[in-house]
Amino acid sequence: QVQLVESGGGLVQPGGSLRLSCTTSGTFFNIYAMGWFRPAPGKQRELVAAITSSGSTAYADSVKGRFTISRDNTKNTVYLQMNSLKPDDTAVYYCNAQIRLDIVTRPGDLWGQGTQVTVSS
Repeated sequence: QVQLVESGGGLVQPGGSLRLSCTTSGTFFNIYAMGWFRPAPGKQRELVAAITSSGSTAYADSVKGRFTISRDNTKNTVYLQMNSLKPDDTAVYYCNAQIRLDIVTRPGDLWGQGTQVTVSS
């Protein structure tokens, strides 16, 4: 069974930093885009940052210049480096991957269990 396993959340003071990791485990054919999401008012989840398999990135306006997404395709892992954290960044962060399980199955979304990030003094 393919799973996304997240780590790196925790409690940090405003202005501090955290690094989230999300590793794909199990057997699959290919991973395409990967990203991080968090709940938002009026939405189920909002995109925080995303990265394609070739390294192109996209960010929510609220995190541009503070967060950096990266991935290591050899480890099937995506990272989110979060700097200059604000109390408004407090949320459960969910990892997402567009993954193809085998050559005959269309790519679909896979979600991690979420990791809590709390920014508070």
